[in-house]
Amino acid sequence: MTTNTPTQPQKTYPTVDTLVAAMHRMTDDPLHDTGSAMVIYRGNPAAKLMIVGEAPGPQENKQGKPFVGPSGKLLDQILASVQLESEKDVFVTNAVFRLPPGVDGKAVRKPTTPEINFYKPYLLEIIRLIDPKIILLTGAVSMQAVLNETKLGITKMRGQWFEAAGRWIMPIFHPAYLLRNPDKSPGSPKALMWQDIQEVRRKYAELGLAESTKT
Repeated sequence: MTTNTPTQPQKTYPTVDTLVAAMHRMTDDPLHDTGSAMVIYRGNPAAKLMIVGEAPGPQENKQGKPFVGPSGKLLDQILASVQLESEKDVFVTNAVFRLPPGVDGKAVRKPTTPEINFYKPYLLEIIRLIDPKIILLTGAVSMQAVLNETKLGITKMRGQWFEAAGRWIMPIFHPAYLLRNPDKSPGSPKALMWQDIQEVRRKYAELGLAESTKT
């Protein structure tokens, strides 16, 4: 499938480092007053495979890197199952860069649309600078940020390729969803995730990305 390219942010940066430094200086973003950390990325900035998460959780907020809690461990295992190393072959970032504080005793909540929209130009600038050939969107928030999709759920979108500006984009289940649904029977979320990551690996090889990744 082909989708429209998202609009570019008004301001561009020469390097990932300058963008990251500017983001760490931000005080006007909607989650700044929560006191949570700015969590931007982990992995290899030279990688051609990007994974976009939703927002930091408590462990990510503590360590300052995305996907380092239980979901991150499962994500690393999923990647390793198709011979992809999370710190070498992948660049991992978020759609929202600070933890949205939870309510009613919960540690975190789903980001709001205004929050997603505020951070979106920074995500798009990260995509421009990293220039990945494959982008995996984990869950509804990252689908909204990158594909502008708000009507169709992840169960209807997962496993499909969307092409935009020479990039191949696939929504996949969020690892946290897989942790809540551990069944591995045919048709289960984990079984579908296995199908999807195999297709990602096939596309990765088809595009010759194993040879292009730098350490």
